[in-house]
Amino acid sequence: MCRNIHTLHNYEPHATSEEVHAAALQYVRKISGSTKPSKANEEAFERAVHEVAHATQHLLDSLVAHGPAKDRAEEAAKAKARAAIRFGTA
Repeated sequence: MCRNIHTLHNYEPHATSEEVHAAALQYVRKISGSTKPSKANEEAFERAVHEVAHATQHLLDSLVAHGPAKDRAEEAAKAKARAAIRFGTA
């Protein structure tokens, strides 16, 4: 369920609001144990996603990087190469 939560700090270009929201959604799904809340819990679920995304964005905005920013495309290529080795795919 949490495979889609990735490091968002110190990348160029910076994390988008969609990436922050996706990470918040995955986090709330994980801790609630539900990928889709019931109608009775939907409002609380969506509120939690919004609050976690808001807090995450504040965190990212206030963190200080001590090294050079990583290139997103380059890091994605490295991850794809690692996955190919790990899972034996081309």
